[in-house]
Amino acid sequence: MGTSMGVKDFVELAKRPKPVIVGVVAQFTIMPLLGYGLVKFSHFDPEIAVGVILLGCAPTSVTASLFSYLAKANVALAITVTSVTTLLAPFVLPFLMKILAGGFIEINVLSMMWGMVQIVLIPVGAGLLFNRFLHGKAKWLDASMPLLSMGGVALIVAIIIAAGRESLLNIGMLLLLVVLAQNVLGYFFGYWTSRLFRLTEPDCRTIAIATGMQNAGLVSGIAKVMGKISTVGLASAVCGPIMGFTSSILASYWSNKQTGAEEKTENVPA
Repeated sequence: MGTSMGVKDFVELAKRPKPVIVGVVAQFTIMPLLGYGLVKFSHFDPEIAVGVILLGCAPTSVTASLFSYLAKANVALAITVTSVTTLLAPFVLPFLMKILAGGFIEINVLSMMWGMVQIVLIPVGAGLLFNRFLHGKAKWLDASMPLLSMGGVALIVAIIIAAGRESLLNIGMLLLLVVLAQNVLGYFFGYWTSRLFRLTEPDCRTIAIATGMQNAGLVSGIAKVMGKISTVGLASAVCGPIMGFTSSILASYWSNKQTGAEEKTENVPA
């Protein structure tokens, strides 16, 4: 993520703070509460339930900007919300987990926080430095980073599925339905929360996508740090394909619908 970001991505926060604030707050309230509410009615084993809550507490997926582009939404806002939620996650997520998941398993806030600093802030910081000083100078590395990221996520998912095979066979269909509900409801509440705050249509679409799409790869990494990848990591393993499917449908639907700005432009006399 860090290698694809630059200082300009953060300037948007200072220029237009309201949509960013709405997006960040929506991410860290709507999705965690959805995760908690869904597992309370699902009767999962504690560690499986914690995985669903952890997925809800995660920052926005880095692919939200791609689907925002396809949906004729605000790509700059998507990048900014993704960046801010990712950088805040090491400090916000552990406390959310303590509050919402502490009743299922023991949550060590400081240990989780330090683990996230190692797997989020340090790599992102290194990526930003690379982008600042070496971007374009090491073309082979520029080209390899996306492939390396995809390969890493695929490997993690394969490990989780192999390690949690028995649990997945027992509760696989229910887990799929719960994660699907969390994802789709995230889009719904993200969009209408933005409408409540009178944001523009492109901004509403962006926040809907950013809210519903979670960083499943990061959740898998946290589950590994917790030593519970075969249980806590299961929700993130099934989340990736679900998000790809639902976000593609949503982006395709919105790509065929005009935004308010486009309608005004077309109505201007020549």
